[in-house]
Amino acid sequence: MLTQLGPIFAVLYVAAALSFILRALLREGREPASRIAWVMVIFNIPLLGMVLYTLFGETNIGRGRVARYKETKRLLADLVAQRREAGWDLVEERHLHLFRTGRSISGFAPVGGNTATLLSDAQAEIDAIIADMDAAQDHVHLLFYIWLEDATGLRIAEAAIRAAQRGVTVRAMADGLGSRNLIGSRHWVAMGKAGVQLVEALPIGNPLLHPIRGRIDLRNHRKIIVIDNRITYCGSRNCADPEFLPKAKYGPWIDLMLRFEGPVAMQNQALFAQDWLSHVEEPLPETPPDVSAATDGPGIVAQAIGTGPTVRDSAMPEVFVALLHGANRDLTVTTPYYVPNEAIQTALCAAAQRGVNTRMVMPERNDSWVVAAASHSYYLELLQSGVRIFEYPHGLLHTKLLTLDDSVALVGSANLDRRSFELNYENNILLQDAELTAGLRARQEDYIAASREILLEEVRDWSVYRRLWNNTVAMMGPVL
Repeated sequence: MLTQLGPIFAVLYVAAALSFILRALLREGREPASRIAWVMVIFNIPLLGMVLYTLFGETNIGRGRVARYKETKRLLADLVAQRREAGWDLVEERHLHLFRTGRSISGFAPVGGNTATLLSDAQAEIDAIIADMDAAQDHVHLLFYIWLEDATGLRIAEAAIRAAQRGVTVRAMADGLGSRNLIGSRHWVAMGKAGVQLVEALPIGNPLLHPIRGRIDLRNHRKIIVIDNRITYCGSRNCADPEFLPKAKYGPWIDLMLRFEGPVAMQNQALFAQDWLSHVEEPLPETPPDVSAATDGPGIVAQAIGTGPTVRDSAMPEVFVALLHGANRDLTVTTPYYVPNEAIQTALCAAAQRGVNTRMVMPERNDSWVVAAASHSYYLELLQSGVRIFEYPHGLLHTKLLTLDDSVALVGSANLDRRSFELNYENNILLQDAELTAGLRARQEDYIAASREILLEEVRDWSVYRRLWNNTVAMMGPVL
């Protein structure tokens, strides 16, 4: 009897492996490189390969949550439609395709009549956010991927409590993984007791149930602040001190936030509402944001773009690729994490090859050794194509910013890596304005002035071992 079990288990194992391989091959929206990588993992790592695919092989957040996101988006469609065609006349013809790409994702048209402030540093950003919260008259909406129990995190929590106690509606949402310590703390409880409405985004719960409920590493990476339908903040800053004590050896975190005032705030409001109502069963407010009161006109043209696992596949890469191909003279990209797909790597190289002044600014030391190795594997091709690469040594450069020629920029939460492309909910604002773009470009110039340029000769001199390591890690990028 026992001797017969071996062949039976072998047949069952092969059948199971083939079923996983077929699922990986038939999965819609998957790049060929990802299919190949997962087939190799399943085929070459007995049993564990199938376990890994079950846990991480598909961008699934659970059928129930997908249904809630879609229903919420439908409920907000009327609000979006009211401004669907607003602002198009304000967009320069050479940039129309960029904003059309953004509208195809979130449904938001570009809107004029905005002002924006580029704040000088972390302290100025936090002070401005708290001042706006203290001046709020109707509501404060907060969404952070990481919200820590440090000085900054507690200052924001205290401002939320003050606002709630004076009758302002305060809704605060934090990711279940990135903000798990705060969510489990007395400060979260204190906010709730003070009247702050709280939601844990994508709660972890029982990890053993995640193969059924959805991948545990699909996260809400957004950073959204909306106050009174009039003010919004967008950028890379989490609700944490720049020193970022959980990873203090990489600090300080160098971030950038823009304070917008105007119609684009209501687009960020819609993104916040989609996230909030997908977790909380409550009706939409009886009085929706007063869209008619926000008129287009002189000012910054802006468009919010929200991406994530419930948006169409490759939405975020489409935005980046459109911008990279749209550059005519200057292109400067700041990102802490660079693990591109083939289209983005090709677009960056093509920009430099056609004579665009193409520069990338990244941190010298990365808090993820996997991302660091994968990023370095792309250096040689970038440098050979004429892309200039700068590494910032004074902390972890966490800013996510792309400036294009003389008047277009993209700022927000999305990195140029596969997590932002496929796994995370992200929010960005695409803008057209010469003065603001010049200010953002000046900030990038400050980063570059403090950085060390990586030269082609240096990369060519890397050891065989280092190149082998980088390329091996990068090869697993579609899986990781």
